[in-house]
Amino acid sequence: MGFTLLDGIVIVVYLIAVAVFGIWAAGTQKSSTDYFLGGRNMPWWAILFSVVATETSTLTFISIPAVAYGSNLTFLQLTFGYILGRIIVAIWFLPGYVKGEMTTAYQFLEKRFGSGMRKAASSTFIITRLLADGVRLFATAIPLAIIFRFAGVFESWGDGAVYLLAISVISLVTLVYTFLGGIKAVIWMDVVQMVVYLGGALFALVLMLGKIPVGFAEMFTTLSDSGKFELIKWGGGLTFREFIADPYVFWVALFGGAIFSIASHGTDQLIVQRLLATGDLKSSQKALVWSGFVASAQFAFFLFIGLMLFVFYGGADLVELNLRTTDEIFAKFIVDHMPIGVAGLIIASLFAAAMSSLSSSLNALASSTTYDLLKPVYGANWDQAKELWISRLTTIFWGFMLSGSAFLFTWLQLSEGEQPAVVELGLGIASYTYGGLLGIFMLGRLFNRPDKTDAMIGFFSGLIALLFMVEGALQQFLPGEGLTIAWPLYTLVGAVVVIAVANGSYYLRLVVSRWS
Repeated sequence: MGFTLLDGIVIVVYLIAVAVFGIWAAGTQKSSTDYFLGGRNMPWWAILFSVVATETSTLTFISIPAVAYGSNLTFLQLTFGYILGRIIVAIWFLPGYVKGEMTTAYQFLEKRFGSGMRKAASSTFIITRLLADGVRLFATAIPLAIIFRFAGVFESWGDGAVYLLAISVISLVTLVYTFLGGIKAVIWMDVVQMVVYLGGALFALVLMLGKIPVGFAEMFTTLSDSGKFELIKWGGGLTFREFIADPYVFWVALFGGAIFSIASHGTDQLIVQRLLATGDLKSSQKALVWSGFVASAQFAFFLFIGLMLFVFYGGADLVELNLRTTDEIFAKFIVDHMPIGVAGLIIASLFAAAMSSLSSSLNALASSTTYDLLKPVYGANWDQAKELWISRLTTIFWGFMLSGSAFLFTWLQLSEGEQPAVVELGLGIASYTYGGLLGIFMLGRLFNRPDKTDAMIGFFSGLIALLFMVEGALQQFLPGEGLTIAWPLYTLVGAVVVIAVANGSYYLRLVVSRWS
């Protein structure tokens, strides 16, 4: 039915309401503890929804239905690993964080290996988050550009101009309430925005079901005959090389997904910061474990939308639907079939998913910069007021830096030549560093002998080794055929290298010292 002025008004009103509500919900911030940890009294269920919303991007909204449309349900296997990984983090990692009254995940590394290791890990987090979230922020504009193209909005604008507009608006609104409200504003707005984007998707699904002319029995038959209900892929008949290269073989998905989740939810300041905001161990554990089940249910919901899109369009291919990629399938339905005003709500839902991720990154980057880098050097005489002021300044700094990173990826992805898929680009950036971070945490928890020198050697060896051990730009300079492994295994490989090299360094130095 197209995109109308009413849809535009809905989007503008929503953005204004987000900024106002976020500031109001945060209340007064008197210290950096209030600003970054919400005074350590946030309810566990709000943290649960904040964790899930933080993990959700516009690509989840758009791309997961496309996965089911073009394939089946095997993607859901990864979420089983995510649940297992969160349970391990809740039992093994969280008690140490909560008992230590730590404000960032990297304070543990300082206690075990010294301040240098803490700064190295925190700096790695900051660089990774800057690049990965620059990709995610750029990716926000992709579905918006698709929807505007289908709807005929901004026809005289190029894709690049639409991308920059979307990035600028999302960054500005998110920065306003994150700057003023801190983590409280971020968490409460995550709750609101999760309701908004799930509500928009649910409305689209209900409307779609009403337009499908066949009954559920015929739908089931159509999907079953097309192999859409395949959930578990055991990988029988695959060679070892094929087995480890397929991310949707059950054991790769389960084990790799669990390791990835342990790294992302046990060592990433983005998530750990939220869990510390509850103030007690049991609440943090409930929030984390239940977030795994909610995230899995959310993925299942969006995959179900993809199945219904397959029935609605009769399994038509891209040429028949006049689409460039399968990712455009849900956007096409939104523009073609949403009632007046509701298309604006759906686009507001996309903004909601993007802002929940961006606000979380801003606050996490600011807290890690303040506590891990600035305060240890300059903060000996800071009072609460100055520390809060510094915290807000770093939030502004990272707001501009993330926007600049997104602008850079916009230019790179829209330049001539073949470019990597945005999902793969963002995933690759995170995968390289999660292995190193998880490895150094595991080294500190499991091995008492390696010291800070061994830890540093192992940490950077893990980061460098992954560049040569997974498919990437450096493989073209290596002799022979590179070993391609599935992305859920990147984190495991990186962690193993860190632990092995650090222990090897310890024993090598021990031998050398005895012989010298």
